[in-house]
Amino acid sequence: MPFEYIETSDAIARDGLRMTVVSSVPSPWGEAAKGILHIKGIAWSAVRLDVQDPTQVEWSGHASAPAAVYNNEEGKARWNDLLFLFERLQPEPTLLPADPMDRALMLGLSHEICGEQGLGTLRRMAMTDAGLNEAGGFAKPVAQYLAAKYGHSPEMAKDARRRVAAILEMLASRLENQRAAGSDFYIGSQVSALDVYSATFMAMFSPLPDEHCAMKSSTRAAFETKDESDAALKPILLEHRDMMYKNYLELPLSL
Repeated sequence: MPFEYIETSDAIARDGLRMTVVSSVPSPWGEAAKGILHIKGIAWSAVRLDVQDPTQVEWSGHASAPAAVYNNEEGKARWNDLLFLFERLQPEPTLLPADPMDRALMLGLSHEICGEQGLGTLRRMAMTDAGLNEAGGFAKPVAQYLAAKYGHSPEMAKDARRRVAAILEMLASRLENQRAAGSDFYIGSQVSALDVYSATFMAMFSPLPDEHCAMKSSTRAAFETKDESDAALKPILLEHRDMMYKNYLELPLSL
């Protein structure tokens, strides 16, 4: 469902769930959070991220997005903290497996996508490196900002691309094994948060078409940057993404 942004002052004055999001860009962390909220049917208010607004940063507790604030609780920004918050607010349908081993596997694989040194942060580093070298990736001013914020070196970028390929191969192998067992999902036979993360993070390699995800041409070009890790982007990863958007997530994206 399309949403309207509210001002930070309005968000502070409200109760309920409010969440900062990056506007005009299909940031995978933000799209994953939106997707979980959609599946669970949780009402929320969107606040456009503004890192130059000290009031917003103080209120949310974070100079990045997504950051969710529920009532007067401390703001939460890590992917797993957001998931557990959303599960608490609306336990059904759950996106956490009931079996402890499956739950641990889901959280571990999710970290390999969303967490520190995971698929998203590594791909961002590779896109930053490409932008700094004017070889695709982010526009140079954006790349310079990200390099300063998250750190960068040619050696780090080279290792990031290698590790991106390894994670993509691991995820594709998991889906192939699951398909052979008769399941479309990463864990068991039902959708989990891991399926949402995988689907939304594919935007960093092959963004949805304009009719489903309208964005600036420069942003699309950055997300479509090709490098040596692309050989690991197996068709099954995009087939899984398309299944998730067809059956569980909203189209078109509301940015």
